Amino acid sequence: MSPSRAPLVAGAAVAVAAAVTLTVVVWPEGSGPGAGNGASASSRTSAAPSPTRSYPLSTTPRTIPAVREHTAARGPGWKPAKDSAVVAADPELADEAKLLAEELKIGYRGEKSARSGDVELALTASGKGGPESYTLKTEDNRVTISGPGEAGVFYGTRTLKQSLNTDSTVPEGVVRDTPDRPQRGLNLDIARKHYSADWIEARLREMADLKLNQLGLHFSDDQAFRIESDSHPEVVAEEHLTKAEVRRIVNLARSLHITVVGEIDSPGHLGAVLKAHPDLQLRNTQGTARQGAIDISKAESAEIVDDLLREYAELFPGRWFHVGADEYQALTVSDPAASYPQLAAAAREKHGDGATVQDLTEGWLNDRAAVLREAEKIPKAWNDGFFSGGTVTAAEDIEVEYWTGKEIGARPPQEYLAEGRKVINLNDEFLYYVLGEPNDFTYPTGERIYEQWTPLVLRGTEPVAARYSKQILGGRFAVWGDFPNAQTQAQVAEGIRMPLNAVSQKLWDPQEPKLTWAQFEELADEVR
Repeated sequence: MSPSRAPLVAGAAVAVAAAVTLTVVVWPEGSGPGAGNGASASSRTSAAPSPTRSYPLSTTPRTIPAVREHTAARGPGWKPAKDSAVVAADPELADEAKLLAEELKIGYRGEKSARSGDVELALTASGKGGPESYTLKTEDNRVTISGPGEAGVFYGTRTLKQSLNTDSTVPEGVVRDTPDRPQRGLNLDIARKHYSADWIEARLREMADLKLNQLGLHFSDDQAFRIESDSHPEVVAEEHLTKAEVRRIVNLARSLHITVVGEIDSPGHLGAVLKAHPDLQLRNTQGTARQGAIDISKAESAEIVDDLLREYAELFPGRWFHVGADEYQALTVSDPAASYPQLAAAAREKHGDGATVQDLTEGWLNDRAAVLREAEKIPKAWNDGFFSGGTVTAAEDIEVEYWTGKEIGARPPQEYLAEGRKVINLNDEFLYYVLGEPNDFTYPTGERIYEQWTPLVLRGTEPVAARYSKQILGGRFAVWGDFPNAQTQAQVAEGIRMPLNAVSQKLWDPQEPKLTWAQFEELADEVR
């Protein structure tokens, strides 16, 4: 197609208006190639520059969670070609680069300079964004993903991967992205329902693509203890994960920048341990046993729980470990001291004449947290293990995992926040997927989470004051196995898929989403 001889300004206007058009070049009379040397009009036309394409401003990559900032630019974007490769500007990013190359079915060239058509991963100076932030720049048929930490660069590769899945192209321009909350994840009850290692690994891969970074494993409860033990093999269920399988899970999680958080709940929910050690079962004055409750007046009770905590703190090398502390049955009776005089006596002996069974229970939490501190872990505990008005107060560094306001003596989340505590949101109104739907639970929907929940909604449906926002570190969607046969593993995976997508979106950016739920649901199918 020959250049038009319309005025230059008009040609430019057409170029901007068109979605994809030809750049029109016109030489005014008496100038340009051949001017003044007797060249004919036809020869001047044939000597003009070849037409080049002009592009509209790029659109924002379509991903879950949505990127928080995109600066549009003009250009074709990027897609992998036959000669494309992934390169790592820093050796620390080799694993992330190799994974991306494998996923895109292109080469990996190691620590080489990026060429046209390549994707380059690079670390930047610290101080330019948080450790999970990243910048993704697409320009001149090249993508550069950079950030101050390996996790952020990895998340940039997830954005690239999803963008290719949704639109076959990474759009031109610059993405600057960072999560709103540092803890984002899934909590899985593998004690009451056994899940295979393969199934758990599949969830890890889904979580990674959604930029979730924490998997909680509740592996001890009344029904079963589900991980192989060296210190107390007698407590382990026949159907369980081996330590080799757990190490495989942990290693995969680490490669995907997910921390696996183990949980041994105590002093309640210890039925599987007590089945092997009935002498440690809590009993009242009539000799009646309380399900799952260990007698915390006995030194042997602390010894066995601490043995297990030390063993599994080593198996799970992440920053956190969960000590449970919820629903201790000794505190659910009208007069704990009368029903359990041994606990009342132990409380006075350990904490002074005015101490109560509640104080002994709170002291138990602090003692278990101290064991984890020695193992260089940050302790976590359920909110109903934190009491007010007693002689003993829970240590300040124990993270509060807020799940309910239905327990006896329920404390609203504002009380924990007013004390300055750090809180993680597991609101059972929105985030509890309880198999069999007992006790008025219903399977939560992604739509309700997407439209009504934010990290500030800790209890029920009402948010706490925004001034507490920085103390709420994030949240996890929780799967509980109360009726383990109510769903198969495959049904659980499908049932939690859209809720996890919604949780991912709201923890990365809690603002009102731009997409409708129907649009979001359609996008979730495209990004896979």
